[in-house]
Amino acid sequence: MSMFSIDIHKLLDQFRYNPEEPLIFNSGIFLFLFLGFLTIYITLSKTHRPKLLFVTLFSLYFYYKSSGIYFLLLLSTTFIDYTLARFISLSVSPWKRSSLLAVSLVANLGLLGYFKYTNFLHEIFSQAAGIAYQPFDIFLPVGISFFTFQSLSYTIDIYRRKLKPVDHILDYAFFVSFFPQLVAGPIVRAADFLPQLSKPTFVSKEMFGRGVYLICTGLFKKAIISNYISLNFVDRIFDAPTLYSGLENLFGVYGYALQIYCDFSGYSDMAIGIALLLGFHFNINFDSPYQSKNITEFWRRWHISLSTWLKDYLYISLGGNRKGKIRTYINLLITMVLGGLWHGAAFRFILWGALHGLALAFHKFFSSLKIGASNQNPILKSLSSIASILVTFHFVCFCWIFFRASSMEVAYQMISQITSHFNPQIFFEFVSGYKGVIFLMVLGFILHFIPATTEQRAEELVTKMPLAGKAALVVSIIILVVQTKSAGIQPFIYFQF
Repeated sequence: MSMFSIDIHKLLDQFRYNPEEPLIFNSGIFLFLFLGFLTIYITLSKTHRPKLLFVTLFSLYFYYKSSGIYFLLLLSTTFIDYTLARFISLSVSPWKRSSLLAVSLVANLGLLGYFKYTNFLHEIFSQAAGIAYQPFDIFLPVGISFFTFQSLSYTIDIYRRKLKPVDHILDYAFFVSFFPQLVAGPIVRAADFLPQLSKPTFVSKEMFGRGVYLICTGLFKKAIISNYISLNFVDRIFDAPTLYSGLENLFGVYGYALQIYCDFSGYSDMAIGIALLLGFHFNINFDSPYQSKNITEFWRRWHISLSTWLKDYLYISLGGNRKGKIRTYINLLITMVLGGLWHGAAFRFILWGALHGLALAFHKFFSSLKIGASNQNPILKSLSSIASILVTFHFVCFCWIFFRASSMEVAYQMISQITSHFNPQIFFEFVSGYKGVIFLMVLGFILHFIPATTEQRAEELVTKMPLAGKAALVVSIIILVVQTKSAGIQPFIYFQF
């Protein structure tokens, strides 16, 4: 009988917060919890308030499993912005409306600033004062940048009279805490999401098929491609670039470009897919960004929910392109520097954002010159497009070095290895030593560059499958994930943002 006994304490520990094992989509515990959640959700799907309450409570528990007691921050953000938005909508005085919006900005950005930037500012002050830097013990709640930006968009839209406030705090709590996109995006706009709450739960055959397709592709990208090349190659290169040749460092950069795309877009795909299974629609967050022919197009395809948020709530607020060319370039630079700082409290993130801001300004200036023949030879036009894609991709990869490196020193070491110690003669030896990594990198980039029409046909094929076929596909992906799974949990990269 003892071999069948269950340790109740170990079982209960699986449901408690563990900082070493945050709840993520590609974990076994999430699959177990989600199946139980789905059973109750289907039962409540015909109701309104009970359904919203149940999902909100599950979402809060999901966040508790990721950040522990800090789920109370999510509740406080919800209450503060819900209350302020109602007062803003009822106020007729421009001064009072502006003051209430300022309170929302201070509350959200103050919260974000304390948890994310206190040690960064403390380090700068310590260096300037010539004293030893001792970081404060401040825990960074998972996804705090996402839910603060999401909540801020609501109060700003109410202030701009683009949106009416919700009547019930439960509706707003559901919007802010909805678990599929809670900890790593996409950043969902209230104007896009809140109107869906009043509609009956409905999952069409197309929604269900697309949901299954996105969950499977997301799992494949994150748990197979991203995790494998990260653990077996990319992390080793970035941890000690001087131990490897410039060729290996360059492939390490290419590997990270693929890793962060597969990791983040994989999460977004799963979030969108899970939301579809529950009857909700999110906007696309990635659109094959490495196919971009210029840096402006890249930011229309990469992390679309953040880039559009920065454009609508920061760039336009600064004046956008309405105050002359020079001011436009400055606004682009400021927006991207702050976008870099949003990603992390370090000078390398500021530099990453500044490089993108300068590139966006340069492209805008170059585009205004209207240089280039409109009736270009088709062959030359194709070659020009390929060259543009390659240049854009390599610029983005260069910037990724500063984004990923643990310090500016490591970034410079990597650049030095690539430019001074390339050693191309070891190419075949390198490929032979990293067969699995190279295979997955090639596969990942091939999948990334396939035409959108091919991807659409694959999605339609999954949609047309019978339920047993869809189940077999999901099981097959799970088996692949288990076969390639590492010993420890690999959290999503954007959890830290």
